[in-house]
Amino acid sequence: MHRLLNFILPLAFIAAGCSSDQPAVTLKEHFKNDFLIGAAIPVDHVKGLDSKADSIVRRHFNSIVAENCMKSEKINPEEGVYFWDDADAFVDYGQRNGMAIIGHTLVWHSQLAPWFPLDSAGNYVTPEILKERMRTHIATVVGRYKGKIKGWDVVNEAILEDGSYRPSPFYDILGEEFIPLAFEYAHEADPDAELYINDFSMANPHKRERYIRIVNDLKERGLRIDGIGMQGHMGMDYPPLEQFEKSIEEFGKTGLHVMITEWDMSALPTVHEGADINKVMENKELYNPYVDSLPSEISEQWNKRMSECLAMFRRHADVISRVTLWGTHDGMSWRNDFPMFGRTDYPLPFDRNYMLKPAFKNEIARNK
Repeated sequence: MHRLLNFILPLAFIAAGCSSDQPAVTLKEHFKNDFLIGAAIPVDHVKGLDSKADSIVRRHFNSIVAENCMKSEKINPEEGVYFWDDADAFVDYGQRNGMAIIGHTLVWHSQLAPWFPLDSAGNYVTPEILKERMRTHIATVVGRYKGKIKGWDVVNEAILEDGSYRPSPFYDILGEEFIPLAFEYAHEADPDAELYINDFSMANPHKRERYIRIVNDLKERGLRIDGIGMQGHMGMDYPPLEQFEKSIEEFGKTGLHVMITEWDMSALPTVHEGADINKVMENKELYNPYVDSLPSEISEQWNKRMSECLAMFRRHADVISRVTLWGTHDGMSWRNDFPMFGRTDYPLPFDRNYMLKPAFKNEIARNK
């Protein structure tokens, strides 16, 4: 019996995401006086299909965000038709575990249900019809979870790199007004929920300046907006951290919360925007060099840069209210297979064995 216990107990310890070489202090305990620490979780997770990842999330995180199940194409696939099963399971999971639940996302051009902006002939609907569809969708989704969700990503990825508005059905039909309308409708649906605007490449000065203007406009109209989400999809060579920090500082001056959202960091050579994907696939050895494991020197560089990010976030804990990883362990990241099938990446705080990586272990040890 003693031998059996000696075998079972270490396995149970590992399965709980706390092996003997992992810190006893959890991430949420470590950052409790700084900000919420969150993770995006997929539907499989809330359905109990990844028990090890579940142990990590329940142990280390105090906030969750819906990865896909609340996006328009999933939750409202046809006019008047809603699919609640997955979103309900996600919200129930967060409530059972006492987590701050973030809804993602209400208005986004991507993963938009195809019917949403079109009439029966396949042409754009009129502004009045789109307004009514937006109001109905937001009222229905937000209203269902009223009092259960801490905050919503109301508008996602609305601005281009040059600071201009992104062409989308919402912008094409309603112009700049689609953003104030979305915030108005969201507040009507749940007056107590926090409301956020969210985008990537927020270190870009043009985007930064445009979003500050948008925020100030919403505030001048008397509309509620609580936070600015800075998506943290990073690489080893982007964004410049001094520019990212500048945006944290400038967004903080608006008086809103700053949230680091969708955070991960690719360890692979950067495939730049606009790259010829056929050429990328032809050069698999260049763009997918670490199929089996990450070389120690690359791992050291990754952990160093992640440590620099963690230090930056803590420097600005007075304005940062939440830091959310886009996933938990390397094996489940969207960055695998992107932008080519079979690409193997290492972008998240836990490795494929569900072990916390040095950047995070060292952060905990350094600031006990």
